Amino acid sequence: MTGSGNAAGSGHREPVRALSIQQRLAEAMTELENVQAGVAKAEEELRQASVTVRSRDRAVEVTVGPQGELTGLKFLDGKYRTMAAAELAASVLESAEQARTQMSRRVKETFEPYTRPSTTVPELTGVDVDWAKIFGPAVLEDPRGTAGRTNDHRLRDEIDEDAEEANHHG
Repeated sequence: MTGSGNAAGSGHREPVRALSIQQRLAEAMTELENVQAGVAKAEEELRQASVTVRSRDRAVEVTVGPQGELTGLKFLDGKYRTMAAAELAASVLESAEQARTQMSRRVKETFEPYTRPSTTVPELTGVDVDWAKIFGPAVLEDPRGTAGRTNDHRLRDEIDEDAEEANHHG
């Protein structure tokens, strides 16, 4: 009798357990679909996004797109006419970097909820965001790394060399 009771009890528990697994799977699928829809909506919204920043000296205004790409550059109020080439270059670089940083923060804030693990379905650990796809490969570089500084110094060196050549030939 005990064997029959266990068989009946086990048989009775199996459908409940299977239903629980099916419910969990349905919840996971629903949550996954919601995350995928949210990510797609966020990507679409960000494709239209831009950030505009003025340099501290208010001589330059730079606009960047969703991947941090330069989409606009304005020289304001004729201030550039009285600036040395190195000063103007520094203003452009400063405002471009500031705009790019603001855009990256905006993108990360937009996607952050989707990168967190699910509270209802622990198996869903969050979406891995392909930052290079969104911002372009440069976003993966360390902004404090030598690559950015090397390019910055090279640009300034070229400007300085142009100024020196003009002085020597002039």
